[in-house]
Amino acid sequence: MSSSRVHYEKTGAVAVLRLDDGKANAVSHELIDEFCAALDKAEAEESAVLIAGRPGRFSAGVDLSKMTASRDSARALVTAGCEMLVRLYMHPLPVVVACTGHALAAGALILLAADRRIGAAGEFKIGLNEVAIGLRLPIFAVELARERLSKRHFTSATVLGRVYNPVEAVDVGYLDAFVEPERVIETALAEAEALAPLPRGALAQTKALARSALVDHIRATLAEDMSRVAPPTQARKV
Repeated sequence: MSSSRVHYEKTGAVAVLRLDDGKANAVSHELIDEFCAALDKAEAEESAVLIAGRPGRFSAGVDLSKMTASRDSARALVTAGCEMLVRLYMHPLPVVVACTGHALAAGALILLAADRRIGAAGEFKIGLNEVAIGLRLPIFAVELARERLSKRHFTSATVLGRVYNPVEAVDVGYLDAFVEPERVIETALAEAEALAPLPRGALAQTKALARSALVDHIRATLAEDMSRVAPPTQARKV
């Protein structure tokens, strides 16, 4: 499967999903649709998933042109992004990310929804910067952060919108390890290949047991939470 934003490759038993829109890998409706289709294809055909960005850019977050167009546009994109993250978080295969550069906002949430995260060392920014640009974090983002980030860093990473370099991001909980940029994809692929032999049924059932309560809470609160979503300029006034 190949598309303008998500490129699907098969390496052994691993589905490699490369995000590359030629720019900052903004999370748009088009990227979400292609990404979810690639996840479905991987579930049907492979034994593990590797998600990689383009050099220097994993994802800079959601498409701001849609976020600032109107309340309805912002709500539709954030809702679709939530569904994509839940799909990733509950995917029945092991999911590894090669964080090839900056991962902000929705990019950081993809890290939180994956099982293993290998980052590229360098002057890259990783984190939930929504508050800094006048957006409140939605419930699903707060809960993913609460689940995956260190309690010592939770307030700084969410309420204060702090962003981190890759070394700091390991301690905070966005990444599990970092390597030199030229090795990030091969290292993450090795992780995915090592996880691919895990019995699918046992992994999927255990993942569901570990994560379904959080997903149930996200789904129960999503509609009301989305009714409060506002574009950044409006969010500053709330």
